Amino acid sequence: MAAERLIAQGVSGLVSFGLAGGLSPLLVAGQVIVPSSVTVEGQVLAADPGLADRLGGLSGHMLLAGHGIVATAAEKQVVHVVSAADAIDLESGAVALAASRHGVPFAILRAICDPAHRDLPQAALVALDGGGAIGFVRVMVSVLSHPSQIPTLLRLANDATAARRGLLDRVAMIRGAEGGESRETTRQ
Repeated sequence: MAAERLIAQGVSGLVSFGLAGGLSPLLVAGQVIVPSSVTVEGQVLAADPGLADRLGGLSGHMLLAGHGIVATAAEKQVVHVVSAADAIDLESGAVALAASRHGVPFAILRAICDPAHRDLPQAALVALDGGGAIGFVRVMVSVLSHPSQIPTLLRLANDATAARRGLLDRVAMIRGAEGGESRETTRQ
């Protein structure tokens, strides 16, 4: 709906950005990709190369528009083999479809948060509510019920930090290339 509203307001292009799950074993946590295409509802929609150039250029990856979280390494491997996609997210497909319907160029900028070889802990799966907010109580109940997931949850936190850092670094690079003020990111 947000993409449709933006198009109605006259935007000249759409960019879907954020985190993605890795399906290809070659993608590591924090790696930033600018996919060449997104597979959504049986269609392969090509990203606009000119718009993608402003994001650092097409990385040659294919993104799958998912309908749910792919939580285990085994599931990620199956989805990778069946779809030939390198990464998956839950939002870019809707943006690409809206852009395609209206003849508006689109591009995707995503950082890998959970690589293909990692399972997501149960606490991460119950964390988000329907509006995308983190339910701290749900996470704590899950952790207290199954404390063995704490090491995996900590690895996911490190991966998420790497993904966030990757996106911030790319945004700083884009701003610098466009003559904007470059924002330094602090590495911890």
